[in-house]
Amino acid sequence: MRLDEQLIEIAEKLRELATAKDRLQGLLDAVLALSREGDLRSVLRRFVATAMDLTGARYGALGVLDPSGEELEQFITVGLSPSQRADLAGIVFPRGRGVLGHLIRDPRPLRVDDIASHPASVGFPPGHPPMRTLLGVAISVRGTIYGDLYLSERRDGRCFDREDEDIVVTLAGTAGVAIENIRLLEQVRGSAEHFQRLLLPTLPDLHPFTGAAVYRPATAPGHLGGDWYDAIWLPDNACAAVIGDVVGHDLCAAAAMAQTRSMLRALVYDRLTPPSAVLRRLDRALQALTDMPVTTACLARVEPAEDGWTLHWSTAGHLPPLLVTPDGHPSFLHAEPGLPLAVSTEQGRPDHTRHLAPESTVVFYTDGLIEHPGHTVDHDMARLAELATACIGLPLQDFVDTLADRHPSDGHDDMAVLALRTPESTTG
Repeated sequence: MRLDEQLIEIAEKLRELATAKDRLQGLLDAVLALSREGDLRSVLRRFVATAMDLTGARYGALGVLDPSGEELEQFITVGLSPSQRADLAGIVFPRGRGVLGHLIRDPRPLRVDDIASHPASVGFPPGHPPMRTLLGVAISVRGTIYGDLYLSERRDGRCFDREDEDIVVTLAGTAGVAIENIRLLEQVRGSAEHFQRLLLPTLPDLHPFTGAAVYRPATAPGHLGGDWYDAIWLPDNACAAVIGDVVGHDLCAAAAMAQTRSMLRALVYDRLTPPSAVLRRLDRALQALTDMPVTTACLARVEPAEDGWTLHWSTAGHLPPLLVTPDGHPSFLHAEPGLPLAVSTEQGRPDHTRHLAPESTVVFYTDGLIEHPGHTVDHDMARLAELATACIGLPLQDFVDTLADRHPSDGHDDMAVLALRTPESTTG
């Protein structure tokens, strides 16, 4: 009999060790998962869901404190069924009263076996699912309470125990680090985007033309790109437009972009030559004066003609412009693309021309607008043409904003769009 009892005790210890091992592995997996998240809301939801898994909780929620630290400004719930959410529709989320408020005022871990009997309890709103047990743990970021995690109702019907508390406290420490990392990444992302926008010009008055441009950064944190655009009115009564993309996604690419744009603007304004000749001069200058990464560009001039306007353009390995006629017909201006800049100064650069009717729209764009790893370039260009046709009636700034908002790419790269619209006539 004594031997049987000892075997039973050993088996129970082994089960406990196995459970502890599984919990520890789950905690380690959670730490890795939290560290990979790049979005704050995703981190918070994953944190709640992981805490529920590790403790076997049926319900979980995270309350984020407002700047005063005295009440909740955000409340994220996990575990509610669609019908339970519907029952709570219209109910204002908790601001930090009752037992939830107790944890705000006293951030020590809190275990409650019967919520209704707790001195701070104020009950639940109508439609709230019944909850009896609670485990609450504060989340600290750089020594300041960021919010509180609330878990309720273990699926096995038991109350939360000290082991549940310990593992959630450990997880909360990891979440605090992950939240701080996300905050830093968002600061880097914001600074990078601000720096990039400072390098891009504000389009001047191009009257009688209408011009509009938009730049959108990539979704990657801290991403700096080499996309740029520019448009200027020239002394010979023509309008020049350029768009380009420096290879790379770092500070060097952004600096090279700014340098190239400035040099090209000076050449375009000073040399009233065909676009191909300007690109050749730019390429020679870049080769002689800089250590320039490979760069694609498309340079165009639009000048008056007898019955409308003429588009002259030359490309350095860039995507073809998109022309949308006044009646909404789209066509890509496919032509010999030429070599990118900083590849070779020996090869000639072709020029191309196309007649533009009054009120035609020419769209210049970078590859970030259309590239998607799951699609062919032809597929995404066709989608861009369809989108441009659908929204061609919008004011030009709204038009380019819509192209950037509803782009066919996957957003992995930054994108720039520049559009010129010819006036109703060649006079005025």
